[in-house]
Amino acid sequence: MKVFIIEDEIPAAEKIQRYLMRYDENIEILGQAMSVKQAVSWLDENHDVDLLLMDIQLTDGLSFDIFKSVKIDIPVIFTTAYNEYAIEAFKANGIDYLLKPVTFDALSESLDKFKNLKNRLSEQGKVETESVIDLQAALQMLSKREYKTRFMVKIGEHIRSVTTDTIHLFYAEGRNAYIVTQEGKRLIIDYKLETLEEMLDPKKFFRVNRSYIIEINAIKDVLVYSNSRLKIILHLNFDREIIVSREKVNAFKTWFDGE
Repeated sequence: MKVFIIEDEIPAAEKIQRYLMRYDENIEILGQAMSVKQAVSWLDENHDVDLLLMDIQLTDGLSFDIFKSVKIDIPVIFTTAYNEYAIEAFKANGIDYLLKPVTFDALSESLDKFKNLKNRLSEQGKVETESVIDLQAALQMLSKREYKTRFMVKIGEHIRSVTTDTIHLFYAEGRNAYIVTQEGKRLIIDYKLETLEEMLDPKKFFRVNRSYIIEINAIKDVLVYSNSRLKIILHLNFDREIIVSREKVNAFKTWFDGE
């Protein structure tokens, strides 16, 4: 297996290399790029690669920009500290998506998945396939994801079910998390925002900062704020200021644009 690494953090790249060698000492690591520019230059000249391990946030932009400059027909395992890029990752040849810090077990599972997908395709008569389309199609058939469509809440002595299509946002305050409905009702739920991120459809919901997850149709306006940040105005009256954190601005724009 020939692997190329795209990662701008040297310690992270070195750890991935150690994990690859620990997984299989016969893996050939072809090199490393630390920026979009370096990756485009290398991939433009080199095509004999089986797998890319690609960080999403690089020094000069998002790794998705690489695909705009060079044609890539190679499966990718993406790594990132943020999970809001999942949709873009699977559009861009992604066969798996690992959250940092990457563990050996997580990377091993991704490599196993890559090998199993290749083997299954070979068994179907495609002995040597480099088509990422085939890999993605197989992956989608093997693991169709379903997102949470309702939440149970307690109102006094009553228990209610709130569907996600009636929820404008989720927010955390102290140790508690809350739902805010389209009517402006605030209801406490027994989940952390980190857990909610994995449960909600990323096409509809986006975590704009540590405290808020916003539903796309809840947004009335987006204003340019100080220090290149963004301020969200909701359709409903909400007594708190919601600012997109600086490190999530680019991802938010991509999500908001529907890419």
